[in-house]
Amino acid sequence: LTLSVTLPKSADAARVKDIAQLAGYSDMAIVGFGIVTGLDGTGDSQAVQVTDQALGAMLERLGRQVSPQALRTKNAALVMVSATFAPFATPGSRIDVTVSSVGDAKSLRGGSLVPTPLLGDDGQIYVTAAGQLAVSGFSASGAGSTVTKNLPTVGRVPDGGIVTQALARELDLNATPELTFVLHQADFTTAANMAAAIRAAGFTANAMDSRRVSVTVPQESREARIAALAQIESVGVKTDMAAKVVMNGRTGTVIMGASVRIGQVAIAHGGLEVEIASTNSVSQPGTFGRGGTARVRNAELKVAEAEGAVRLLQPTASLGELVTALNTLGVKPSDLIDILQAMRSAGALSAEIEVQ
Repeated sequence: LTLSVTLPKSADAARVKDIAQLAGYSDMAIVGFGIVTGLDGTGDSQAVQVTDQALGAMLERLGRQVSPQALRTKNAALVMVSATFAPFATPGSRIDVTVSSVGDAKSLRGGSLVPTPLLGDDGQIYVTAAGQLAVSGFSASGAGSTVTKNLPTVGRVPDGGIVTQALARELDLNATPELTFVLHQADFTTAANMAAAIRAAGFTANAMDSRRVSVTVPQESREARIAALAQIESVGVKTDMAAKVVMNGRTGTVIMGASVRIGQVAIAHGGLEVEIASTNSVSQPGTFGRGGTARVRNAELKVAEAEGAVRLLQPTASLGELVTALNTLGVKPSDLIDILQAMRSAGALSAEIEVQ
């Protein structure tokens, strides 16, 4: 395992637009169920009866009366269509949509999404999605063998969603002279620094709590308010986030924040390796013998203890020094997770640990 980190040469301030967003200016997830057609026999099987029912209902809307029991096609698949709907999107604009299979389809490659309405959490239809799928994965099988790369049951339709109506709850820039910025990560120090930086830029701003900062903008005209908001978004803020280590035991991923510190600690790193090798042979009776052929299994067991070493890590003042110290140990991802948790239990790691 090799950990690496790139630290800025100086404490560059983050922009307001990178660490916060306007209250009421948030995206909305929209979703719908649709049908993908044109598949080369890789669609849903007959066991997924809801696909035949959906095809029958669609044909009925098109003026064709077809019984769902009469449909036996594997060239279609029932899918879930989802997208992220941003405020200020105007009718006629396009967005990307994601399509994923909900049945037992083997692949959506080469399929086309029939027009599908996408609904918001308020039950309103905001987007209609349709178009040719772009699938990065593939699946091939033959003679009992199957080869699959990535996920062939998930695809995207670039610009496949057409906005039919604007978001009704979007922020009205002319409704109030005070607007509220909401921090992505709650922190009292960062909120206070943000309010001070906005005041230094010539605006009235106050930190309401660890996440919200209230800002007063001019009301002369809508253009002036938008120009003021653009100026506020570009204001640099010195952030101060809590020290945190995020670990994923399934993938062996370890992410450490820049505020992580360690105290003086000694670490012994070693392990036990066990190897079992099996060899099979056949024992046959002699010529004209009465015995039978028998299989003989021989197992060879090897146990080796890896060399361990006790290393002394001095108190560090930066994340870069911590990463360098851990790299010298040459630990594996699973070992690194155990080492960091043990360091925190020993009081030598000053950070919050989150295990995913």
